[in-house]
Amino acid sequence: MRKEKAIRNKTLDITVEEGREYLQNCLTAEDALSSKENIINKTICGDTFQILPLLPRNFVDLLIVDPPYNLNKDYDGKKFCAISDEEYEEYTTKWIEMIKPLLKNTASVYVCCDWKSSLIIGNVLKKYFKVQNRITWQREKGRGAKANWKNAMEDIWFATNSDVYTFNLEQVKLKKKVLAPYKVNGKPKDWEETSTGKYRKTCPSNFWDDISIPYWSMAENTAHPTQKPEKLIAKLILASSNVGDVVFDPFLGSGTTAVVCKKLGRGYCGIEQNERYCVWCEKRLETAENDKTIQGYADGFFWARNSGNIHKKS
Repeated sequence: MRKEKAIRNKTLDITVEEGREYLQNCLTAEDALSSKENIINKTICGDTFQILPLLPRNFVDLLIVDPPYNLNKDYDGKKFCAISDEEYEEYTTKWIEMIKPLLKNTASVYVCCDWKSSLIIGNVLKKYFKVQNRITWQREKGRGAKANWKNAMEDIWFATNSDVYTFNLEQVKLKKKVLAPYKVNGKPKDWEETSTGKYRKTCPSNFWDDISIPYWSMAENTAHPTQKPEKLIAKLILASSNVGDVVFDPFLGSGTTAVVCKKLGRGYCGIEQNERYCVWCEKRLETAENDKTIQGYADGFFWARNSGNIHKKS
């Protein structure tokens, strides 16, 4: 018997039985998956390595991958066990080689990883793509360690299929409060004054310290053990795709990529083998029909964490 949640606890953790209607929205390997029209804006429930060969070629504008890190992790009964570096390299190479034919020549690729798997994934990516950068983002959560530094960072590798790709700089600028407003000839230098204060729109770097991990009182939170924040994924989608483009996520989890795509007007397709996570994804997509807000993103800008403006609607 499940423990009753506190009233303010918004964590999504319904069972497959409770969300059977949502699971029925998903496609499976038995459906016709070779047509782009059939799979756009769909969650595919099944094993990624079995589904990938069934998908159409050259349909992906943006690939976002959050594969299992090389750690012992229980995904609601489906366990991923840590393997040797050589085996993890083979695992990474396998999914990359299967996904690459699905990408357009102009596609961009983002791959999430921890510091250990980052060493392996970065080396494999450069064999198949043009590696453009490595983003490091700060997780304010994390367990302490008695004989080591607390692990509070993760990486995201940014690569492209060719030298021609999308990057929308203006859509991913960060809005920060100005602590030392500087003026030239009496006019603001690179900042503006608004009714709520003085702000500067800054170009994004490859270090992100403005991300909040979903927690129990946030509407986007689920019981998934490695859920990525919507704000994090929104940055990738806004930077490297345009409205109407197709974003593909082969390890969809609780559906963050799909949900953010829906909120930002992108097409999506994702694969997830766990039925319960598929239920959560479809439930979140239903909620996104009427709620387009993304925590930390408003008025066309990403706001610094705890800036006081993160709950405004965009």
